[in-house]
Amino acid sequence: MGDIRILDIQGLDALIAELRRRGYRVMGPTVRGDAIVTGDLFTADDLPRGVGDSQEPGEYRLRKRDDDAYFGFAAPAQSTKPVFFPADEVIWHGRREHDHFSVEHGADAAAPVALVGVRSCDLRATEIQDRVLASRQYVDAHYAARRAGTFVVAVACADPAATCFCASMGTGPRPAATDPDTQQPAYDLLLTESLHDGEHHFIVEIGTDAGREVADAAGATPGTEHDHDEAVAITDAAAARQTRSIDTSTIHDVLRASAESPRWDDVASRCLACTNCTLVCPTCFCTTIEDSSDLAGDNAERHRVWDSCFSENFSYIHGGPLRADVKARYRQWITHKLSSWEDQFGMLGCVGCGRCIAWCPVGIDITEEAAALGRMASAGSSA
Repeated sequence: MGDIRILDIQGLDALIAELRRRGYRVMGPTVRGDAIVTGDLFTADDLPRGVGDSQEPGEYRLRKRDDDAYFGFAAPAQSTKPVFFPADEVIWHGRREHDHFSVEHGADAAAPVALVGVRSCDLRATEIQDRVLASRQYVDAHYAARRAGTFVVAVACADPAATCFCASMGTGPRPAATDPDTQQPAYDLLLTESLHDGEHHFIVEIGTDAGREVADAAGATPGTEHDHDEAVAITDAAAARQTRSIDTSTIHDVLRASAESPRWDDVASRCLACTNCTLVCPTCFCTTIEDSSDLAGDNAERHRVWDSCFSENFSYIHGGPLRADVKARYRQWITHKLSSWEDQFGMLGCVGCGRCIAWCPVGIDITEEAAALGRMASAGSSA
């Protein structure tokens, strides 16, 4: 069962205050415009209290809940990825002065981040980014610097959207206590929000010694085995309500066998190649480089910006793109996510957050496409 605590509503505010007192930049879900996004948190009032969401293929809407839940929504519009891997960052900037040219690196030291309210799918996505960007021979120094010293307050998901399928991917709605790749603690604290019989509090599971210290400072009180059972029951019920899924036991081989499937023509007839799915995906890491200078040529900057495999120029090489049509680009994206990513990194590149479904303007559903390819592959093998 582990170390279980109970944190009341006032304790949530004390938790944020304690993290700020320790020098963290506290970030978590907050309402901005018509969406829930990851932003700075100064008090618990910055959280989306009483706000829920509705997510369907091609649709994202906020709604008012009939209770005061702080985390009564599914995946925010954007994951925590931009916190450590921003969409546009300066790699270096240079200046010409008289007879010499000086260059300075763009990544400045910043306060460590405390992430509050991280969903299980996004926590797993961060672990995948760690593997891709910070655990191989050549480390992304900018990412590693931002990621260092992160304090994680995860929140178990009780209200999945219609687009969620994390249960089938093994990535939620309850996060694993350890990173399956490194076997290190996945979070410092795990909160499960409980609204039952007029009571509103958080069941806290301690993940690290640092988490225990923060929980104690925030006034958390001892919990019981019954509290732990309630937390598990909340996430079990959330998993049972998910209606979408991907068969992870077969999808790798299905996609390997589907390179010439006619399904690619079908999906290409609907896909706009707008890149939305890759821009909201919490694991996509493709980038390109953009250089700029002033008119006098005295100042120059190199930026790293997000790119997408749906862009025609993404595969441009030696005079032309390797994937000139939408059919080839969609096939590349889904095959990488659900098949060749596993060959490359030893895991799938999809965490079941459902953002690519909700933010696709025409409602293309990755789970539907995977299932259709599976049916066609099975029909072909039995013919």
